[in-house]
Amino acid sequence: MQVIDTLTPCPCGHSSYARCCGLLHEGGIASTAEALMRSRYSAYVLKREDYLLATWHPGTRPASLKLATQQPSPTWLGLDVKRHQQDGEHAIVEFIARLRFGGGKAQRMHEISRFVRENGRWYYVDGQFPESP
Repeated sequence: MQVIDTLTPCPCGHSSYARCCGLLHEGGIASTAEALMRSRYSAYVLKREDYLLATWHPGTRPASLKLATQQPSPTWLGLDVKRHQQDGEHAIVEFIARLRFGGGKAQRMHEISRFVRENGRWYYVDGQFPESP
């Protein structure tokens, strides 16, 4: 019998990892573009390059992300979803992720991501990085 660890917080900040992004990382299907975006943030935190590539639309997906060799490696500090808009099979999710490289100063990454749903699955297409105010 598998024990579900409900104490480990999910990196996306939404719930426990086992009941949130962990379900998607193990093959579950995201019900919304926001859920997929949160699971992708958690995948960056956990260096799950396999998941990131699998959930990236084939039309815009890179061959590799090289997360294991990225230096300095980012430390992800938190996620704040600003908005989620869906129009049929297309959606956008605007978020701010906080991170730090090495021992450097904390930074904010503001992105407006585009998603598309094909055959019942959401995929990340691309993102824009608006100017900071």
